Amino acid sequence: MQETISRGRPSLSGWVGKVITALLLAAPPVVAQQPAAGAAPSQDPPKTRDKTSSDPKVEATSPTGTSNDRLFYALPNFLTMENAAQLPPLTSGQKFKVAARSSFDYVEYPWYGALAGISQAENSESGLGQGAAGYAKRYGAMFADGTIENFMTAAILPSLLKEDPRFYQSYSGSFGRRAAYAVSRIFITRTDSGHNRFNFSEIVGSALAAAMSTYSYHPREDRNLTNTASVWGTQVGYDTLTIVLKEFWPDLRRKLSHKPPPEALTP
Repeated sequence: MQETISRGRPSLSGWVGKVITALLLAAPPVVAQQPAAGAAPSQDPPKTRDKTSSDPKVEATSPTGTSNDRLFYALPNFLTMENAAQLPPLTSGQKFKVAARSSFDYVEYPWYGALAGISQAENSESGLGQGAAGYAKRYGAMFADGTIENFMTAAILPSLLKEDPRFYQSYSGSFGRRAAYAVSRIFITRTDSGHNRFNFSEIVGSALAAAMSTYSYHPREDRNLTNTASVWGTQVGYDTLTIVLKEFWPDLRRKLSHKPPPEALTP
């Protein structure tokens, strides 16, 4: 999925996955404090919009059709639409601009630096070596991995296949229903014309990104189909955790800021 929090070889996924899992475990109590919803969320984006407590940093911005939100007030979350009504489709230019905006955001540079340090400490992909040279290779590889996948899943394939790379938060429903809705968005997406279909941009895009990175600049001993498939599976699994986190982040944000949940009103 676009705007992934990290990209890396499988050895890092366990560490990052534990962090995301811990954050998700904090979500059920927060969701339980919200007023009970009358119906389960649809597989389509909600046709409601918060008219009483809009946050200019979060709501969709015209004419970009994207968000200014950040996960934990830091990591780019520009393609998550919170409590949004039906939005016009993004143009190809807008898809590429938001992919670039996410990939080269100022937060990404220290983030990949920290992940490269963890990778070096674990000596993952030992073929990259140690010392300053090894660290530089890991930093460059992780940055490239994330950038390639962001562009493949949020810009290149969505433009070619006319798919909407945005994630529409469902807002209403129980924790389980909302989590299931978020997971479904890995496999089901909206087209620019507003119809649901298989998410080729995520599944095929992440596979192409894994193959491109594995067979170009990662250690030669890792350039095989088995490792490529493992990286692909790790990316899709990680993106699944990330999109569930995106679904519940607005609830966590309101909890942290001590704000009441907004009332979704029909237009």
